[in-house]
Amino acid sequence: MGLFLGVWQGTKENRAGYWLRWWDEEGKMLLWGKELTEQEKQRAECLMAQLRAAGIEPED
Repeated sequence: MGLFLGVWQGTKENRAGYWLRWWDEEGKMLLWGKELTEQEKQRAECLMAQLRAAGIEPED
């Protein structure tokens, strides 16, 4: 599968500390579901802003 467990230091749910996280073969940390959702939301907002800047009104 090419996945590895590793330690990440950070804050999750207002608790700072060390967390076990999954990493891929390239050393990229895999996101938790909530992180992935937030990342996709930010990506969608950015794309909508680009469309508006081009004079296109996207549907919500």
